[in-house]
Amino acid sequence: MAEILVLADHTDGEVKKVTLELLTLARSVGEPAAVVVGAGADKAIPVLAEHGAEKVYVADSAELDEYLVAPKVAVLAQVVATSAPAAVLIASSAEGKEIAGRLAIRLDSGVITDAVGLAADLSATQSIFGGGVIVTAKVNSGVPVITVRPNSSPVEAVAGAGERVDVTVDLADSDKAAKVTGSVEQARDARPDLAEAAIVVSGGRGVGSADNFAIIEALADTLGAAVGASRAATDAGWYPHQFQVGQTGKTVSPQLYIANGISGAIQHRAGMQTSKTIVVVNKDAEAPIFELADYGIVGDLFTVVPQLTEEIKKRKG
Repeated sequence: MAEILVLADHTDGEVKKVTLELLTLARSVGEPAAVVVGAGADKAIPVLAEHGAEKVYVADSAELDEYLVAPKVAVLAQVVATSAPAAVLIASSAEGKEIAGRLAIRLDSGVITDAVGLAADLSATQSIFGGGVIVTAKVNSGVPVITVRPNSSPVEAVAGAGERVDVTVDLADSDKAAKVTGSVEQARDARPDLAEAAIVVSGGRGVGSADNFAIIEALADTLGAAVGASRAATDAGWYPHQFQVGQTGKTVSPQLYIANGISGAIQHRAGMQTSKTIVVVNKDAEAPIFELADYGIVGDLFTVVPQLTEEIKKRKG
């Protein structure tokens, strides 16, 4: 089977869930191989191997962490040249899409972004227009470079050999055009990361204000869940934009998604409609989001959510 390269999305060796999803997806169409760029390879390799990586290409020169995007493109281009993979899979983040575009140009290949599925013939499924249209696309020139949306594939731990292959790359002057001059670690609360959480509790326009999001947070904390918000809520300044769920925010696919005061605009639905179980609380019985609901409550969230929170607390003892 031909190799399928997966660019490992990691921070100092802490591998992100989307990379494990990509390895699982890669295994369905070929032999998964991961590419780790930057510091932290020793920490990342065991995790990548546990999730199917037969080989792990490592480029951990300190210089590679000093510049933005371009070094990762250079490493991927070199690995492609030496290993002749069937495709390259990259997480569909803002950085991932830039890497994919630059890599496709360097390889003279086609690129597909925001895929949500991949067939054996490497044709990619895309969900467009807010999930209203499903299309299939295939690269017919060069090595396909495909970015895949987070949470669009399950994670399955199947052990791979995890053979380390060191890669040395000489960066061109053009690869050094954008330099990292400093970094600040963003403070995080105790809640799970929104993109990787098993349970997400979201609030929308019906929450009414920033202060009222305390109701949403209380329910989330009772469940050990992440907090999300609709675009209407983040645009109103009620909750930070990094917690927006939707086509223009983050795509989530938790085991349980609880939508409170969210009408269900198509762009929001595109970001959460693959959730395993969807619970909706909304006083408008005609709200479009009820079309997705496994369980729906027509009622005032200011009455329902606090009652739900208290009931969960009682059952937890």
